[in-house]
Amino acid sequence: MAKARLKYFGWGREGEGMTPEEAAFVLARDQERFGVREFEHVAPPPEAAIELPKPRLEAPKWLAGICSSERYDRLAHTYGKSYTDAVRGLNGDYAAAPDIVAYPRNERNIEALLEFAADARAAVIPFGGGSSVCGGTEARDTGPTITVDMQYFNEVVEIDETSRAARIQGGIFGPDIETILRPRGLTLRHFPQSFEYSTLGGWIATRSGGHFATQFTHIDDFVESLRVVTPSGTLETRRLPGSGAGPSPDRMFIGSEGILGFITEAWMRLQARPRFRAGGALKFPSFYAAARAVRAILQAGLYPSNCRILDPQEAYNTGAADGSVAIMVLGFEDADHPLDARLARALECARDHGGEAEPEGSHRSGAAERWRTAFIRMPYAREQSVQRAVISDTFETAITWDAFEDLHARVVEATEKAIEAATGRRGQMTCRFTHAYPDGPAPYFSFHALGRHGALIDQWTAIKTAASDALIEAGGTITHHHAVGRDHRPWYDRQRPDVFADALRAAKRALDPYCLLNPGVLVDM
Repeated sequence: MAKARLKYFGWGREGEGMTPEEAAFVLARDQERFGVREFEHVAPPPEAAIELPKPRLEAPKWLAGICSSERYDRLAHTYGKSYTDAVRGLNGDYAAAPDIVAYPRNERNIEALLEFAADARAAVIPFGGGSSVCGGTEARDTGPTITVDMQYFNEVVEIDETSRAARIQGGIFGPDIETILRPRGLTLRHFPQSFEYSTLGGWIATRSGGHFATQFTHIDDFVESLRVVTPSGTLETRRLPGSGAGPSPDRMFIGSEGILGFITEAWMRLQARPRFRAGGALKFPSFYAAARAVRAILQAGLYPSNCRILDPQEAYNTGAADGSVAIMVLGFEDADHPLDARLARALECARDHGGEAEPEGSHRSGAAERWRTAFIRMPYAREQSVQRAVISDTFETAITWDAFEDLHARVVEATEKAIEAATGRRGQMTCRFTHAYPDGPAPYFSFHALGRHGALIDQWTAIKTAASDALIEAGGTITHHHAVGRDHRPWYDRQRPDVFADALRAAKRALDPYCLLNPGVLVDM
């Protein structure tokens, strides 16, 4: 059966959304958070009422079969899934719609599109699942634009069970990869929150972070080799388990965010599907106590598959606890052997820092399961909350353990002040860990504010700017796994060394001499 179309406004596919019970839960939390019973409500315009600018380009006859300027295609490829994308969609503002959406079937099609774009001096935007939350797929002030949707590059071409790897095309969505690998007892084991609506090529291009909290956290860990079509030619790196032969060409394209070429194929390292699982949830008297327990577990070399902590307010917001305690969601899994010893040692580390485990067996119905359900379903909430002028967004970072508590305190203070200054009322700030390493955690912040229709983007910008300034000034990274895009560029420019920026520009100039690909992302030319 054909899948439903992806929404042009909101998360997921047409017909999908929050259940009435989930929507009522989110509404109740917003009412409680802001002390408001009735919100000013604005509904998004119907598709037929949205005005689109006239296309500035027309595909030549020899590309007409893979190009479209139809209304839905242009709407669905205008934005990603960030908060400001949702606001502009709510307002019916699709002025940034691409002129042409192309659906190449093979590498020759991509090469032909790049030739046409060079002649037309048109920007070219690579597009996977469109789940970017940082302005990675939007054309901003670029002139004529061609968005290239990779959905037909959707096959697992070859599986090498001996080396435990697979050759996979870049446009395939996460669930389809796992469906093909499952009968072989294999998994890629990379599950970002956007798993259902994002592609392998997108994961590689944005250095995606998966659901698993330790050890193999980023897509980098799974890439064995790449095949990339660039405006200067096609290249393929050699399949190797490791190499000391100079700088890795793979690493140049991992995280390149579409500015250097199209990732059409990748050999990806696989793992055996897990057979053994153990875990649950623990309560802690404070967020910092829970953080110290995470550090103890990671530095003991236990590497749980899940070791996330939620501060008391975050635990309450997701229904994982009552708001009086911090929560740790702890899990182990393995394909080869039972996990009793590792779980027992992790619980011992947690108890050393005040952790109290839920009753045995409760991890299928307790705090861990309630958090997991909220984590998977929460992206659907934005299209509802933005209609109530609620500003709910997230940002994440990574920091060494010695600087974590200082960064956390500074970021929370700066963001809370910015919310009050921007909206005239207090908001809410929460934090959890998504990933953790022996040398530091990846704190993930959420903020909630009650804004005003007509001013939401300005209010969001003020809050986001204050939070991002605080992250950089405290020594963190502007993003741990959400990529740079256009939204994070000002802080990425401050984070990276200037000489490296020059080197990146030189690489782009060599691979993309007309500067066609994703202008405004990572570097300006």
